[in-house]
Parts: sequence; structure tokens; C-alpha cells
Amino acid sequence: MNGTGRRRWLRSSYSSAEQSACVEVAAHSSAIHIRDSKTPEAPYLTITPTP
Repeated sequence: MNGTGRRRWLRSSYSSAEQSACVEVAAHSSAIHIRDSKTPEAPYLTITPTP
């Protein structure tokens, strides 16, 4: 699955001043998705909570 789906991606407030080295996150009720803003079409990391 690519990172361009219907998720609302938010850029980290710790991004570089040039905006070229950024991490973006998309929160979902069952997971958090993380991607590199330089390659939004690339696969992304999904983290799910543990019970």
C-alpha cells in the first residue's frame, strides 16, 4: 500500500527549516502511520498499540 491514500498527513513541528527533511504522521483510531515527506508515494511505517 502506498502513502497517498485518504489519510490526513501532518508534518512534524520538528521539520528542518528547508522543509526537505520532514517526517509526516497520520493518526487513525487503531494505528499511527509514519512516512518520509520526500517520498510520499513510498511505503510507510504503521504502528499499532499493544493491549
